[in-house]
Amino acid sequence: MTAAPVITSAASAASTASTMGNAAVHRVGDGNASSGDDAAPVSTDEYTPSGAPVRPVAPPTGDTGALTDTPPSTLAANSPAPVAWPGGASVSTADGSNVFGEDLSGLHQAGGVMWAAQNNGRLWRLIPNGSGGWKPDTVGGWASGKPLRFPSGSGAPDSEGVTLTGSGAAGGVFVSSERNSGSSGTSRLSVLRYDVSGSGTTLTATKEWNLTSDLPSVGSNLGFEGVTWIPDDYLVGAGFADASTGAAYNPGGYGAHTGGVFFLGVEGTGMIYGYVLQDSGAFTRIAAISGGMAGVMELQWEPQGLRLWAVCDNTCNGQHRTLKVDTSGTFAVTAVYNRPTGMPNYNNEGFSLAGADECVNGFKPVYWADDANDGGHALRRGTVTC
Repeated sequence: MTAAPVITSAASAASTASTMGNAAVHRVGDGNASSGDDAAPVSTDEYTPSGAPVRPVAPPTGDTGALTDTPPSTLAANSPAPVAWPGGASVSTADGSNVFGEDLSGLHQAGGVMWAAQNNGRLWRLIPNGSGGWKPDTVGGWASGKPLRFPSGSGAPDSEGVTLTGSGAAGGVFVSSERNSGSSGTSRLSVLRYDVSGSGTTLTATKEWNLTSDLPSVGSNLGFEGVTWIPDDYLVGAGFADASTGAAYNPGGYGAHTGGVFFLGVEGTGMIYGYVLQDSGAFTRIAAISGGMAGVMELQWEPQGLRLWAVCDNTCNGQHRTLKVDTSGTFAVTAVYNRPTGMPNYNNEGFSLAGADECVNGFKPVYWADDANDGGHALRRGTVTC
């Protein structure tokens, strides 16, 4: 989908022919920092429907120089209008004071356990604190979280997102990372699997799928943020289209894998990519989806609602979007939600929903992770309709 930017400098446009059906991704800034409220240089990159890069498209210039853009809260042209949050307006803290500090990012709730990824290369296993929130598990060496390492046993992944497959924690905890913090200027767009069954104080990845070479380049701190896993059964039943084959998704056409597809959100472009990650280490990109926002910081699959949540942080004023597979076999935006009115515009990089078993009077808990630890709290709790 071609974005609809808000142009803030006068320019005379010079058009260049593009291939019909390809996507144009409108990029704000130089690719090395998050966009803010100020005007920034813009560029456009052309991609095939499967997400393969075609070429950069040079923007026109005018009397005042290069084109610039003031980033809006949404960049999609044909999305539903934003509506109020579908739950309670109030939000409360869900952790103790300064338990985590800054950089808490991705969340994933699995029953009575909340997994949390921290940007400094640390994974947390959290359990209920008895008052509607979460605290670190003190059993099995989890009291201070566990440092993460690449399969070599070295490095520190910039761990941004976390998810499980249908096998639960027994099948491994999967973490999305955008770089090795020891080489912070270089992108390393990876999904890493960790065996969390032991009591050791450090976790070394048992597998890494390094997807960097398969994706358009982004700034080293603008790569993978959110990750979630969607089961094959849903995708097949919904008629999901495999962009790599041009036919309906057929899990049997791939080698042994987790029984589902991993979807990853990119901060710098707002794109969402779907990958089959095979047990062998091979991978195939089968989807490239415009999230319709300036960036995607979190993704969550909600089995109860059969919908994919895409979340942006304060860059987009805390906007949330839901997507479902449409009649064409692709994920399309079905709703756009503003953040709860009782929650300031925090730098929320994590979002998780409770299961259907926690529904009470038509509502269930949701949680956010605030990367900036505003007010000494990194976790907050709200509600959403069941």
